[in-house]
Amino acid sequence: MTSKVYFIDFRANPKENTLDKLVRLIKTGGINNILTKKDIAGIKLHFGEKGNTAFIRPPYIRKIIKSIKKTGATPFLTDTNTLYAGTRSNTPEHIKTAVENGFSYSSMDNTPIVIADGLRGQNEIKVNINQKNCKNVYIGSEIIACDALISIAHFKGHELSGFGGTLKNLGMGCASRKGKLDQHSTVSPKIKTKNCEACLDCAKHCPGDAIILKDKKAFILSEKCIGCGECIIRCPVNAVNIRWNQAIPVFLEKMMEYTLGVLKNKKEKAFFINFITDISPACDCLSYNDSPIIRDIGILASMDPVAIDQASADLVNAEKALPETCLKTNTDAGEDKFKGLYPYVDWEIQLEYAQKIGLGNRKYDLETIEAL
Repeated sequence: MTSKVYFIDFRANPKENTLDKLVRLIKTGGINNILTKKDIAGIKLHFGEKGNTAFIRPPYIRKIIKSIKKTGATPFLTDTNTLYAGTRSNTPEHIKTAVENGFSYSSMDNTPIVIADGLRGQNEIKVNINQKNCKNVYIGSEIIACDALISIAHFKGHELSGFGGTLKNLGMGCASRKGKLDQHSTVSPKIKTKNCEACLDCAKHCPGDAIILKDKKAFILSEKCIGCGECIIRCPVNAVNIRWNQAIPVFLEKMMEYTLGVLKNKKEKAFFINFITDISPACDCLSYNDSPIIRDIGILASMDPVAIDQASADLVNAEKALPETCLKTNTDAGEDKFKGLYPYVDWEIQLEYAQKIGLGNRKYDLETIEAL
């Protein structure tokens, strides 16, 4: 049994430009089959951290929005707030960053941005999945509440997962702050005492009453910490640090379990798009992006989140690396570019485990949609 993945490259001509070709791709892939009139459809994407320019170009998103609206569905753009303290750690700053990066209400065909986990990343729904690592997962409320979900992912390298695509866009990108911390760490955050000014803003907003004053510095009682991550964002001097101690294989499995939670109530109501463009070596959450490691390849669409990421990885690895980038090994066509970037990450674990828990199929048929 194989899954269908559809592909377009960036060749265009006077009969059909790339944007119109994109519409043909998603229609052929079956996006209209998951949407009905009056559906509220969430479009999950990464708006890009301030200073990063590798995120998907807004004109592509606008074209997809217009196509969705023709079905009678009502789309909104969405993401969740970040675990770390950056320019997307709360809803006002998140939307401000999105607008500055080109995702405004007017430029997106009068489509609103709804941050799925609320003002400060606390609006979540606990979803029971009863898997090996997680019995329950914590997902942004509006991701669960919407009728249909369209994931639009920028496929690139990633320092913890080897690559980031559809599965990471869903599993990590749809988790609340508590859910993100659950995936990244097995212990409570830690106070960097050198930076701490003992203002106790963290303690005032700790829902678990887990922070006290000790030796004139804030101190986290690990036995009382509920793992919400609120202290990380509240600290005005960045003295609260995440302890990124989760073993990579477990991290990858947990991310797939979170993806399972995201899609639990979206059977036949989810669609996946990967942009293999500006293939930067690291996450779009960084405040910069390094040179792309290979040329722009194209855009993929599928109803299977595992197959689309497997196909994307295969297409990247089939390419010869561009010169003068940070990728110094595995540069030839057919060599593993992600292992070249991050030799300590076995990125295939996520795909193997995703298939095992029923998220999709690693075997796929790739159908190329030719230009008119």
